[in-house]
Amino acid sequence: MVCRLGDLNSTESKLVSTQPDFKITPDQAQLDSISRDLRFHPAAAVEPKSLTATQLESYNTDGYIKPIDVYSNEQITDLRHYFDQLLEQTIAAGGDSYSISTAHMKHGRVYDMLTNPGIVDCVADVLGDDVIAWGSHFFCKMPGDGKAVAWHQDASYWPLSPSKAVTVWLAIDDADLENGCMKFIAGSQHSGHLTYRESDPDEHSVLDQTVENPEQYGHIVVDDLRAGQASIHNDLLLHGSDANNSTRRRCGLTLRYAAAEVRAEMGWNAKGVVVRGTDAVGHWGNPARPSHD
Repeated sequence: MVCRLGDLNSTESKLVSTQPDFKITPDQAQLDSISRDLRFHPAAAVEPKSLTATQLESYNTDGYIKPIDVYSNEQITDLRHYFDQLLEQTIAAGGDSYSISTAHMKHGRVYDMLTNPGIVDCVADVLGDDVIAWGSHFFCKMPGDGKAVAWHQDASYWPLSPSKAVTVWLAIDDADLENGCMKFIAGSQHSGHLTYRESDPDEHSVLDQTVENPEQYGHIVVDDLRAGQASIHNDLLLHGSDANNSTRRRCGLTLRYAAAEVRAEMGWNAKGVVVRGTDAVGHWGNPARPSHD
């Protein structure tokens, strides 16, 4: 199955108001104070429009779908050049290769990727007819940077409830074991919210949570992707990645989506763009496309 994107620059440019910055890893005390329904909710599409029945079965059983062909070689090459410029600007401003977060509220072309119907069609087959796109974060491991991403669950970091959310991981560069591609624990979403510990500094983890002994929850699956391909995984699926000790960069763009019925705390509803159907009660901020890059 191929989900093709349309014109990357087809969305009309609009002005966007100044928005607050959001922490990549929210304050744990605040998260602990929120009542969240962190249970796996399977995809229920009877007649999927973009994904196949086999892919939806894989999602419900194993918690992920891969690979999905999204961008042509020409398109992803163009996007890689765009990211190279964005990264150069970020580093010049004092950031690093992991600093480009909530990017759709700052950069028009990232907004276009997050809201593109080719990706949203696939997500809607998993989440339903009313879909919110709320997150966009570049995870860029530079050659030999030595940083890993410990085994974790996305839902553990998010002030969202109920747990009806997915991540689309879009490969900007080729991603494989050599340069630290993502790995899943198949079926671990069925175990609910897992116990974790705070990551030790000597683990050199990009994030700050670590789930021990991951293979007690399922077997490891390597999410190796060619540039321009993507995977979709459930917010409770246990995943992580090793350090990039190669001479090649490994950049991926995480695009986050939730069913419109999901409620966000800590002001995170300001991030959410209605990309399919409706937001019946107007919970999500639905920010306009930034006019600049």
